[in-house]
Amino acid sequence: MQSIIQKLAENLQLIYRKAIDADHIIGQLRNDGKGKFTAIFPDSAGFEHQGKFFKPYVEEVAKAILELSEQDEETQKKNIATIAKQMELLLSTLGQFQSSVR
Repeated sequence: MQSIIQKLAENLQLIYRKAIDADHIIGQLRNDGKGKFTAIFPDSAGFEHQGKFFKPYVEEVAKAILELSEQDEETQKKNIATIAKQMELLLSTLGQFQSSVR
């Protein structure tokens, strides 16, 4: 299970770098009077956080990954599935965002 947690952490580092770049672009768009959305993901996306930037969503997933090592195996399995879905959603949304601003 530890190797899965390690892979999740490694993949999250890639997501984090993309999120920082995207947040910079969002900040510029907002300064230009564009990007007038209230949250990146809807309430139904499975995140506790609701916001206009990617970084807090990534931080939420990072916290969940850190907590995995303190959980029993059954809870880990359930939470790994949730984390994987969140990471997939982050990656796909970041990809779509980057494609749209080019």
